[in-house]
Amino acid sequence: MRKGYTLIEILVTLTIIGLLFSFGFAGFRDFSRRQEVVGAGRKVIGDLRLAQQKSLSGEKPSGCTGSLSTYDFKRVDASSYQIVAVCSGGSVIDKTQNLPSGISISSFSPNPISFKILGRGTNVPVGTNTAITLTQTGTANTTAITINSGGEIK
Repeated sequence: MRKGYTLIEILVTLTIIGLLFSFGFAGFRDFSRRQEVVGAGRKVIGDLRLAQQKSLSGEKPSGCTGSLSTYDFKRVDASSYQIVAVCSGGSVIDKTQNLPSGISISSFSPNPISFKILGRGTNVPVGTNTAITLTQTGTANTTAITINSGGEIK
């Protein structure tokens, strides 16, 4: 009597393993795409807080002549934004950031969002919020960031 597996048993086993792998891979790919948008959102929130912190401390970048009035978070185009120090002698770009490919930043109003020095709030009208939305092209993945007139970032 010989022991072993038949060709049909081996093919059925390989088919089941292949199906499990394909479902797992599809789920992982979707999870990975969602995490890319979430990561970009965290980066934008971090840069908003950087602009806010620099304005709170009154930190003047090199090249800023005169008195510092605000730090602005400015949408340049659908894939990039800047942090700009606004001084009485002109503006100085403190940071330019490009978003990962396939992720875009929505238009928002007001643009730029100005964080006033020494904790005097923002240029967002009192009682309203400004929403910044990051969207991944080709998917329905989005993340939203809100800033209120007092400077609270969510």
